[in-house]
Amino acid sequence: MQPTRRFFATALSLSLATAGLVGCGFQLRQSNDFAFKNLYANFSTTSPLGVELRRNLLGTGRLDLLTEPQQMSKADAILDILSEERQQVPVGVSATGQVRELQLRLRVRFRLRTPQGAELIEPVEIYQQRDLSFSESAALSKEIEQGILYRDMQTDIVQQIMRRLSSVKLRSSAPVAKP
Repeated sequence: MQPTRRFFATALSLSLATAGLVGCGFQLRQSNDFAFKNLYANFSTTSPLGVELRRNLLGTGRLDLLTEPQQMSKADAILDILSEERQQVPVGVSATGQVRELQLRLRVRFRLRTPQGAELIEPVEIYQQRDLSFSESAALSKEIEQGILYRDMQTDIVQQIMRRLSSVKLRSSAPVAKP
């Protein structure tokens, strides 16, 4: 059986696509590198956000997560979750006054500091919002959808926190000697 023109065209297009991906610098996402090896988690490890953040921090395999208050002095950095606020705000109502659309909001404030008190990341707030249509006749399904939307926002916020933690550079306390 002789190779056809279509076979050659397919092979050529696949090899060009592969060469294009290699040439553009494409890489698979890699785990985060942190400037610290020990992190003290000063947040609730039982809240949904705390559980997901803890799982992501431990999942990197590149740092030890300390949770006991006695271990705080051994940590290279301390992550404080200052607040976590979930809100439901009605943004659309019908002519009879029934809620037709909700806006779900999730705000998380956090900071990163050293045990000595030097701030590596000053207090910052990350904010997410999602819109949710609402119907009294489908209240149960809308409640489930609301939980899914909050979980999606939470995952996005945890990923943003992880990226910010990986961008931190620890300052050296030793002065640099000049020749």
